[in-house]
Amino acid sequence: MKRIDVASALIHDENGNILLVKNVKGDSFYWSPPGGAVEKDETLEEAIIREVKEETGFESKVIGMHSVREVIFSEKGHHALIITFFVQIIGGKIDIMDPNQEITDVRWVDYQTAKELMPSLVEMLRLDADMEKTPAFYEFEGVR
Repeated sequence: MKRIDVASALIHDENGNILLVKNVKGDSFYWSPPGGAVEKDETLEEAIIREVKEETGFESKVIGMHSVREVIFSEKGHHALIITFFVQIIGGKIDIMDPNQEITDVRWVDYQTAKELMPSLVEMLRLDADMEKTPAFYEFEGVR
């Protein structure tokens, strides 16, 4: 089973909106916070700063830890650790620079829209309507 480390970013604006990206895989798509696989010799922090830049165009910095989630994708043979950080925008503007061309849209959305676009992920990340910082947590999400 191949181990995959994934870094993801929870980014809020001054109005409490969350930044989401639209991921396209073949004929289907899904919405999520920015993020992706950690590359060889890259730290988690370096990975999330790179992913945010590639997927959204924003310069960013890590401001805290949100969660560590673990899931086994048996069909793909992957054992994934998903490390989610609270991230702050420090510059730039929306400009998709994804080298894999898997990101087709970037949006600031309110809680209700986030819940509609990614209902199961809102639940897994334990996000609430206030989008407050939740205490950091670990969750084994099972075998899929």
